[in-house]
Amino acid sequence: MKTYRVAILGCRGRGTAAARAYHAHPRTEIVALCDLVEERRNTLGDEVGVSTRYADLDVMIKDTSPDIVAIPTGTEFHYDLCMRVLEHGVHIEVEKPMCIDLLQADDVIRKSEEKGVQVAVHHQGRVGSSMQAISRAYNEGKIGELRYMYGSGKGYYGGYGLMNIGTHMLNNMLHFGKKCVSVAAHLTSGGKSITPEDVVPSPSGMGTIAGEYITATLQYEGNVTGTLLQHRFNTMDTNAYSMELFGTEGRLFWKSAGAWLLPTPHYLPDGNNDKWESLDLVFPDHYNPKSNASQDDYWFVEDYVNALDEGREHTCSGKEGRHIIEMMMGIFESAAYGENVKLPQENRTHPLLRWREENGLLPPDEMPRGYGEWVNLETKRINN
Repeated sequence: MKTYRVAILGCRGRGTAAARAYHAHPRTEIVALCDLVEERRNTLGDEVGVSTRYADLDVMIKDTSPDIVAIPTGTEFHYDLCMRVLEHGVHIEVEKPMCIDLLQADDVIRKSEEKGVQVAVHHQGRVGSSMQAISRAYNEGKIGELRYMYGSGKGYYGGYGLMNIGTHMLNNMLHFGKKCVSVAAHLTSGGKSITPEDVVPSPSGMGTIAGEYITATLQYEGNVTGTLLQHRFNTMDTNAYSMELFGTEGRLFWKSAGAWLLPTPHYLPDGNNDKWESLDLVFPDHYNPKSNASQDDYWFVEDYVNALDEGREHTCSGKEGRHIIEMMMGIFESAAYGENVKLPQENRTHPLLRWREENGLLPPDEMPRGYGEWVNLETKRINN
């Protein structure tokens, strides 16, 4: 069985998580690390036992000939780095969201097809142990025919939450809905529907966003509908980050740390014992829970190895990553123009920037990259 050679491009938090998963997997070998900061690449290199370390990605790829290059960097760097790495004709995995708009995503997919290589987007929850458990119960017909899905974020400012956490939730829902065909959304800031003046740059370099509160209705193929909430809370709440599937015979509930089945489609609390049944999580046979590797990240690597073995796309493929961006841009477009948006869009430009331009406004001024400082400034703007 082939061992796949992997290079890590970016050695901060997400790079460390990716390196731990590739280091732990028996079918992958980390052959090089790359980061502009020597201290970061040395710290990670010492942890995973990789002495081949670079500050130049092109030199790294030429010297080490990896099969896969992981790109766990800030979102604003994804496009340029993807295009540079793909030029070498190697497979990539890129942190979510894939890019900041559809024009960039289209270019990345076009380049990968030109070079005959894969793009995978790091939506690790889509292939993790709790999703494996949910998928198994769903495929066994435990809830009958799917009719509705519900997903929620962690309580970040809505537009930022959409680009940061919503991308995971949309991808999870896509696993069951298969394809989203239209979007209708309502966005508010300061308790009022958004205006072109509410369009702002996202923190963490995630492009252009709008809305403190996002409520979106998603129509999928097969008469399945979904609701996505990205509502700002006073305090972030990871317990809100969840997905529920409603079927004709029951319901399934997903969180990154667990999975549950309710074997009835309609349930009212009656004071008796909880009727939700915990599902056994599913792990690869060779996963070591004592390792430093997150099981979700490990599952992501496992799916990539299997995909390359089988000549198929990763479950979290670049094309699906682009479809997630279509859904997110559709949410912004629907709220801006007050209409249902059919997917995929013919106009691939960013709808919020287009909306501002049509109203005689320039692109929004720069804001701090860090979320804490950013959200404090945005709160003051909204309240003035």
